[in-house]
Amino acid sequence: MGERPSISSSLRDATAVAHERAERSDFIGDLMAGRLDAEAYRTLAAQLYFVYRALEEVGDDLHAADGARAVVAPIFDERLRRLPRLAADLDALGVDISTVEPLPAVARYVEAIDATRNDPARYVAHHYTRYLGDLSGGQVIKSRMISHYGIDKDSLTFYAFDGIDKLKRYKDGYRDALDGLPIDDDAHRRLVDEAIRAFEYNEALFAELAA
Repeated sequence: MGERPSISSSLRDATAVAHERAERSDFIGDLMAGRLDAEAYRTLAAQLYFVYRALEEVGDDLHAADGARAVVAPIFDERLRRLPRLAADLDALGVDISTVEPLPAVARYVEAIDATRNDPARYVAHHYTRYLGDLSGGQVIKSRMISHYGIDKDSLTFYAFDGIDKLKRYKDGYRDALDGLPIDDDAHRRLVDEAIRAFEYNEALFAELAA
């Protein structure tokens, strides 16, 4: 029996198809190509608010829990926290989040994140999917929103990571931390399976936004 693949390589290989499908969604394609408008971005940002609220509330709880901390702590980093910036961006964009309802796809996504409270390995899958995406493709989204729709950079602080200067170095370190997580083979499989589902939740969100 061969050695178990690293967590980061398992994630990369297992989510490749789901990742590409989400990136190639009609909504993202149109948004990135400049075929929509600033309102489309505002709608996306407002829906992501609910996702990050769940992600960071559950993450805080797991990080504080004795049984889960060992799994969550290696990838837990306050510099990644996005909710305060997203709230400030929405305010700058004129969005009153108290008047916004989560789309059905977002409600299911939030429910899935909340369901990881008893399984920190599955929580890590959502952490990986969102924050590594923000550190990668998110930087491209920011530049396109400025160039295509004239959104002020001060309304896109969601994509600014203070204290993280070298994004590639940080992402490499994050993957190293993943590979060192103290989890067994079964938890490894659950983590990877949940990451695939996380991309599917994002794909469903983009489909509803396109509709």
